[in-house]
Amino acid sequence: MNQSEILCHIDHTLLQADCRWQQIQRTCRLAEHFGAASACIPPTFVERCRAQFAHLTLCTVIGFPLGYHTAAVKAEEARQAIAGGADEIDLVVNLGDVKDSRWQQVEQELRLVRAAAGAHILKVIVEACYLTREEKIRLCRLIGETGADYIKTSTGFGSGGAVLEDVALFRQHLADGVKIKAAGGIRTLAQAQAFLQAGCERIGSSAILAALAEKEGL
Repeated sequence: MNQSEILCHIDHTLLQADCRWQQIQRTCRLAEHFGAASACIPPTFVERCRAQFAHLTLCTVIGFPLGYHTAAVKAEEARQAIAGGADEIDLVVNLGDVKDSRWQQVEQELRLVRAAAGAHILKVIVEACYLTREEKIRLCRLIGETGADYIKTSTGFGSGGAVLEDVALFRQHLADGVKIKAAGGIRTLAQAQAFLQAGCERIGSSAILAALAEKEGL
């Protein structure tokens, strides 16, 4: 894969707690410059970014980064983000419910946020570093059944990030049409290519475009 073929799959990301408007603007400009799939930013910046970057695909996060908001709050977050101009939603699943095997509650939350997101792309962050193999497989099934578009490996704020073994497991158990986003610790073009070749459709990264921009003096 050449560089542009990799970059068009990247969600260029800035989600640090102390990120500022100037940094968010730069994130969006770099996403546009390098032809990234999207800029992934905190919800509070979505409306301003939409006003300034009319043609950029904007992704934002819901229930981030811990996932323990109530389902109703997550659904309202999604509605507000979309009203503000977000194109894509990355939702953190309720990990407490997953670990307690409260699968009916997990399903209800996914369906509620799916309805709130409407036709917009919905990616479900499962924070795989905390899950057993059986939990990962069960989530693959639920994500397919509830109509989400993607399973996403990680927030990047957990104890571990994306690993190729999880991508292989997801690919084996996901329903047809459900895609994979890998995120967390992917810092180079070579790493991104490896995940894409393993079956991912999107890569979440804050480092790859930043490194290219530095190299180009942007």
